[in-house]
Amino acid sequence: MQNSLFSDFDEITAKQWKQKIQYELKGEDYNEVLISRSAEDINIKPFYHATKDGDSITTQHQGWNIAEKIYVKNEGASNTSIRKALENGSDSLYLIMASQDVDLKAVFDQIPLQGLQLEFQCEFLSADFVDKVILFFSDKQAKLHFHLDIIGQFAREGNWFQNQEKDFEQLSQIQNKIQGHKNVESSIAIDAGLYQNAGANMVQQLAYALAHANEYLNYFQGSTINFCILNSVSGHYFFEIAKQRAFRVLWENLVEAYQMPSKLFIHSTPSKRNKTLYDYNVNMLRTTTEYMSAILGGSDRISFLPYDAIYHKDNEFSRRIARNQLLILRHESYFDTAKNPADGTYYIEEVCRELCDKALKLFKQIEKSGGFLTQLKSHQIQKKIKESAAKEVAKFEEKQLVLVGTNTFENPQDQMSENLELYPFVKINARKTLIEPIIERRLSEQHEKQRLKTENHE
Repeated sequence: MQNSLFSDFDEITAKQWKQKIQYELKGEDYNEVLISRSAEDINIKPFYHATKDGDSITTQHQGWNIAEKIYVKNEGASNTSIRKALENGSDSLYLIMASQDVDLKAVFDQIPLQGLQLEFQCEFLSADFVDKVILFFSDKQAKLHFHLDIIGQFAREGNWFQNQEKDFEQLSQIQNKIQGHKNVESSIAIDAGLYQNAGANMVQQLAYALAHANEYLNYFQGSTINFCILNSVSGHYFFEIAKQRAFRVLWENLVEAYQMPSKLFIHSTPSKRNKTLYDYNVNMLRTTTEYMSAILGGSDRISFLPYDAIYHKDNEFSRRIARNQLLILRHESYFDTAKNPADGTYYIEEVCRELCDKALKLFKQIEKSGGFLTQLKSHQIQKKIKESAAKEVAKFEEKQLVLVGTNTFENPQDQMSENLELYPFVKINARKTLIEPIIERRLSEQHEKQRLKTENHE
């Protein structure tokens, strides 16, 4: 801007800023005092400056929806939950289908469906069910998203629905049914949240999600398929904003290489990894910043996570509180009025570039080693995630990574053993699997187990 107030001042270079800071440190080492290093091996600097080595990273995000997750098993109860969700501010639904025999007419009885975003995650794989859903909604003008992820099933459970060949055949049948249906906006999901909740760092999350998606792109070459990243958001505020932007940059590069048009949706949910059993109200503060990262990072849809989800059965009170967190951000904090507010921020853009560079390098290593499925079957992915998770746990135990109320500022009067409606720790079900499953595990589990034992011995 030629007439800007700033045109009256000389431009200050990054070198000049650093020299001034070094002077103010009075002999202390700049790198040791002011630069920290993230789990992704990225330097976090005390200031950021415009760079000449890359254009500004821009996004074309057009807004976000509150997608309420509802488990669909009993049709009447599900219909009631859907009504409450839509009446109380949710404008999208994430439906986890327990059975392909569900009566859709009963589930959606008297529900206004025109323009409604509906996401279907199924605990089974069935082309007939997808056909049934498409037929039911064919004249209702709802927008459908199918979160079909047979590779995510394999990674999470250690087994396919049937076997690799039959699962891909079934998925191919489904894609053929979906082709040409304008109300189906996306059909394949990439469960990146699994890697985050298991302890993978952000470079790993990006690279594994990209390699995960590449398996589908290889199989469906020549087809037009829109994807959805199921993203899990941690408490690393600015890095999470940069991570979501990196998803889009990497995705554009990947589909460009295939020369196939494909739209990417991002559906974000707060991470469970940093949620705690003790001082559980702090979970509301954690999820609030995570919702903010999701919004500013460009998520298309956001699902809430109640503060007591790890130990309480689903209940209307905590669900309402969690929903209202997003409604307050939308209506009182005006998070729905600014489009792409992170564009042009030096810090986020530099972190985004570094995440992209490192993730792309790791992605290429995975592809050179045979691809994502090969790496899963040889347990290399599981090994790397475990190593990353162990480093994070060590930082937690050494209080370098702080969870307030759990490893810092603990309240000895906080008793939880009488309040557990759900088992809050990982359950290991003995079963035969083709590979070692990737296990989601909260950061504070071992700490909380010991504390519960102390309660029970008092």
